[in-house]
Amino acid sequence: MTGSAAAALAQQQAAPLTAGAVVERIQKNVGVPWRTPTVDTFKAGSPDTIVRGIATTMMATFDVIRRAAAAGKNFIITHEPTFYSHEDDAAPLAQDAMYQSKAEFLQQNGMAVWRFHDHWHAHRPDGIAAGMAQELDWVRYADPERPRFFHFDARKLSDLALELQRKLKIRAIRVVGDPALPVRTVAANWGYTNQMSGIRMLSRPDVDVLIAGEAREWEVVEYADDLIASGKPKGLILLGHVVSEQAGMKYCAAWLKTFIPEAPVEFIPAREPFWTL
Repeated sequence: MTGSAAAALAQQQAAPLTAGAVVERIQKNVGVPWRTPTVDTFKAGSPDTIVRGIATTMMATFDVIRRAAAAGKNFIITHEPTFYSHEDDAAPLAQDAMYQSKAEFLQQNGMAVWRFHDHWHAHRPDGIAAGMAQELDWVRYADPERPRFFHFDARKLSDLALELQRKLKIRAIRVVGDPALPVRTVAANWGYTNQMSGIRMLSRPDVDVLIAGEAREWEVVEYADDLIASGKPKGLILLGHVVSEQAGMKYCAAWLKTFIPEAPVEFIPAREPFWTL
């Protein structure tokens, strides 16, 4: 290390680390131009917040926020919204008791929340997709040209669903299709799959099964059901949004540690909200 670089590092380590400084480092290291508009903005607190610890999470639920505070992590980096809409528009919730309680807890505990969605997906490799492939131990099955496609020796749809449920510790998984369907090629749309994205994947003759976090039941779910009714051998597995992207924020914590040495970084998983009888 050169003298100037060492001096710069010493100065960096001596100054208090702020949430804004963490975001600046993310912008420098994410590897893609920062774009606007974006949802990757502060949702609570200030860029001037002095960071005692960082928590990455899939969703900054009240439960996650409380656990982060208890663990001494006052800067939360969340992938999904904090205040119940994609844009985190809190104006309609100004008089809502749940919103007020959550916002007050953050303020009283000196916490900041920043969203890392658009640019984590834009990172190469896509941070969510990379984390999910690692968590499932599917990296070796990934298509080198299309990392969201996976190729397997033939396995049954029911066995694939059970593997996903076991590895991701899912309580409520939903499957459309014949349990005995032979599966060789899987397309993954981690998180929400919209109408045409899901339809395009399912309609591909080389795709046997689409895995997604969630989809509207009158769109992709109905399309999958109609394909099957028409005689097409297809399957659809819905994991739940949280569990379908969760490991991407676990991967994010490991990534942050490579360039943020001053503060502890911890992945705090959001709890799966669903359960079945």
